[in-house]
Amino acid sequence: MNVRDVMHEEVITCQIDDAIRTVASSLKHHGISGMPVMDDDRLAGIVTESDVLRLLELPEHSRNLWLPSPLEIIEIPLRELIGWDEAKRALADVGEKPIRTIMTKHVRTISPGDSIEAASTLMVNHRINRLPVLDDLRLVGIVTRGDIVSGLSGENAAV
Repeated sequence: MNVRDVMHEEVITCQIDDAIRTVASSLKHHGISGMPVMDDDRLAGIVTESDVLRLLELPEHSRNLWLPSPLEIIEIPLRELIGWDEAKRALADVGEKPIRTIMTKHVRTISPGDSIEAASTLMVNHRINRLPVLDDLRLVGIVTRGDIVSGLSGENAAV
């Protein structure tokens, strides 16, 4: 069985200049956990929910930051919380940054004629959940771990 037998041909993508907020909304709307990032019609990267969630990680030096409970906030003026205003501004601004700032640039890909065993090996060895399918550098589909499992079980994985 080949990748073309289980891949999805209709691929939901975004463009490198799309805002992170827009891409995150698209992931949610379509019920997917990642998508290829395109530079016009050329694959430029891939973005996943993990890339978006990583934006919320605290820097190493801030992990021991004390955050007050909601009741304590009533008692402590927000202006006295060191860095609170900067943190709020940073979180508000990050959604407007282009997706290229957080996407994975070096994308593992596969061809439609490659075996699903080859796709599975790539996914397992590189701990990835999806592979863009390229034919002569043109995006023609996407294959996920679930597509491969469904294909092996005899279900029609591609929609």
